[in-house]
Formats: sequence, structure tokens, C-alpha cells
Amino acid sequence: MDKFKALAISAEVLKALSDMGFEEPTPIQEQAIPVLLTGSDLVGQAQTGTGKTAAFGIPLIQKLAGRDEPTQGVVLTPTRELAIQVAEELNKLAQFTNVHALPVYGGQDIQRQIKALKRRPQIIVATPGRLMDHMERRTIRLQETKIVVLDEADEMLNMGFVEDIEKILGATPAERQTLLFSATMPKPIQNLAQRFLKNPAFISIKAKEVTVPLIEQQYIELNDRQKFDVLCRLLDIQSPELAIVFGRTKRRVDELSEALKKRGYSAEGIHGDLTQAKRDSVLRQFREGIIDILVATDVAARGLDISGVTHVYNFDIPQDPESYVHRVGRTGRAGQPGLAITFVIPREIEHLRTIEHVTKRKMVRIAVPTLTDVIQGQQRLAVEKLLQQVEEGNLEQYRGRAEELLAELDSIALVSAALKLLTREPDTTPVKLTEEAPLRSRSYGGSRKPRSTEAKKIYPKSKGYGKTGKF
Repeated sequence: MDKFKALAISAEVLKALSDMGFEEPTPIQEQAIPVLLTGSDLVGQAQTGTGKTAAFGIPLIQKLAGRDEPTQGVVLTPTRELAIQVAEELNKLAQFTNVHALPVYGGQDIQRQIKALKRRPQIIVATPGRLMDHMERRTIRLQETKIVVLDEADEMLNMGFVEDIEKILGATPAERQTLLFSATMPKPIQNLAQRFLKNPAFISIKAKEVTVPLIEQQYIELNDRQKFDVLCRLLDIQSPELAIVFGRTKRRVDELSEALKKRGYSAEGIHGDLTQAKRDSVLRQFREGIIDILVATDVAARGLDISGVTHVYNFDIPQDPESYVHRVGRTGRAGQPGLAITFVIPREIEHLRTIEHVTKRKMVRIAVPTLTDVIQGQQRLAVEKLLQQVEEGNLEQYRGRAEELLAELDSIALVSAALKLLTREPDTTPVKLTEEAPLRSRSYGGSRKPRSTEAKKIYPKSKGYGKTGKF
């Protein structure tokens, strides 16, 4: 945490970062946080996966901590999924302060949102259309707003939110601090920055190489109720030395680890609700090979330094490319090959394509393994065990008995019996997991149509939309 401490981050936020498992800042966090703490406006060119939410979230929380006035900070996002995700991360960062972030988006009952707004959250994370609805109803007032963040600005303009953004910015005080983050810097983004930002600092972070060539990446399309049996089949076929299985929620991790143990696998789960002592105990067992399957949430697995992980199974598809990078990065380390397999239900295929687009790596689709595949895999493992034992030697005390058996029995029948004893038969003990709701791709989950007719006229892609510009 020394690098975070060097950024003049408050003790409360440092404690939250430690609790979330962060160990050191990403490049955009290292560059942006000191600038934002001075009060300067900022334009940040950064893709999803670079840690930009914490880059603007840490200064935002630190500046608003101790204030009681509502709507001091506003974060605009293109989709409801991103609004929920950003609000969740901000609340984790703010867990030891009085700051609270509320997501506000279309598709949710507006009366429920109005009730939540009466609790006076300091930060509103909103899609532009729904924020405009609240402004018209006077249930959100922006006269006292100190900081505005435009997150994924190019996507918001691409979806036709330009007029809403201009009206929202026009309703905030002129002396506010304004931050704009965008993966690309086309001319409309430059124009927006020149109109609404005052002498902004400019930070550009290239997306890091998010996966390493040694990691083989695959996915299986299946229904949620099929996932557990398919996971068990993969474990039986592949017999990983050390594997991490990622679940989306704490409930999922608890149910999954118990179900694996019920079927005879050596597994334990970790998530944010466990005590530090319990987490340390589980991780020690995993590192020492006492257990060979670790079931974890994203937050619990951040910052883990575990060598020797051969397989990562994404039981639930991660919420964003950044999480996928963190998960897959647990394997294929120190020059060793690794395998990552992601389970995808049909309604999440677009979300998978989004991850592929951002990470610039295609995942190979593989078929659901059959029970025949499992038996063949286990037989192969049994043969490997026998051959390994032959190589190691020290069989003299067994040789006499072996010769007696060979004199009495057919050699093929004898070896077949040995293989049968060593082959783990598929366990079909019934288990029940609570189904998780599918994720929706950001590109298709906004509160507006993906692209309005007006936006197409103003920002046609044929005129270079998506090319990087300069200020």
C-alpha cells in the first residue's frame, strides 16, 4: 500500500483499498489522483480495464467526505449496468466515510428512486436520460454540485445523449470540477471538453496487454442449471493441480464451494464477508496444496499472489473486461501455460463479445463435455499414475505378489482391474444452486436506444469517429 500512501490518500480510503484487496495503483490512478486532488479539471483517455473508476472515485470521495449536503458529486454513465457497477465500487471505496453513492437509471421504478434520494446521497451515478427526468421533477437539484464526471463519454455521445449532457452541465455551477473519461478522443469529445472544462490536464493510458500468450482462453455456451455438472466434468477430465473458480456473488461462492465438497472435491471459498483470519487460513491451504480448488469472488481474489494456478474457471461471466483480466491473470504465470474457461449463458453472448473486443483476444468455443469424455479423462489420469509409479521404482516388495497374480490371471484383465480401481467414477450426488440473473452487455443495456437518429447525423462513424484526437 506504500504507493497508494504516496498519493496523499486519506486513511479511511486507504483502509477501504486494503479491504478490497488492492495493493498498488494502476498507471491512470497514479497519474490522475494527485491532479484531481488539486481541484483541476481532467481529460483521461482510458479504456475499461485500466482502473479509471478508482482513479476518479478516490478523489471524489476524499473531497466530499465530511459534507452532509446532497448531490455534491455527479457521475454520468451511458448504461444502467455501468451506473450500478460504478456506484457499487464507489460505495466500497467510501465504506469507512460518510459518503454514499446512489445509482439512478431508467428501467427502475422512479418512486423508489425518489424515496432513496430523500436519504440525501452525496454522489449520484446516473444515466443522462433518467437524471434529466429527476431534474424536471425537481427531485434532484444540481445547484450545489462540486464535481461532475463524464464516464465513457464517447459511448454516451454515440448513444445520442449529447443534448442531455449539455443541459446537465449547464445546470451545475460554473466553478465545478469537471472530469471527462473516454476510450477514444474524436472531434465531438474534444469540442465537449473545450466547451465545459477549464484548462484540463490530459492523461492518456494505453490499454495494457490484458492477457499473456501462454493463457489458452475458451468458453462454453450453456444454461445456468447445467453449469455445475459441466464444471465437475471439466475438473474430472482436466484434473487441475490448482484451480480457481470465480462466482459473481458471495451467495454463489458459498453454495458452489459446499456443492463441490459434497461431490468429493477438495475446495474452499473466499469472499469479502469472511474474517481476515478465515481468508488467510483458506489461502494458506490453497498455496500448500491441502485444497486444490479455490472458489472466489472478484473482490476477494484481487491482489492475490498465488503461483502454480493451472486453471481458471469463470463459473459466472465477469461483469466487465477489467474483472476478466484480473481473473485470467491468476493463471499462466512465471512462464507456465494456463487455461481459462468461461461459462456463458445464451443471453450473455453479447457481453462475452464486449470482453473480447476490449481485450483484443478471441475465446475459442468448446462443446459441453460428455460423461464419456469424463470417463476417458479419468482413465488417462489413471494410466499416468501407473506410469509415474513405474518410473519412480521402489516396487520390489510388490513384485513377488505381482508375479503370482500374473501366473493366475490374464495380464490384460489384471491391468484393466487396476485402472478401474484408479479411475474416479463421475459423482452425480444431487446439488442445488440458486440461479443468478444474466448480465447484459453494456452496448445493449442503456436506458435509451443504442443510437438516436440525431446522433447519427451529428456523429457519423464514416467521418472518423473513434480516431484519437489531440488537444
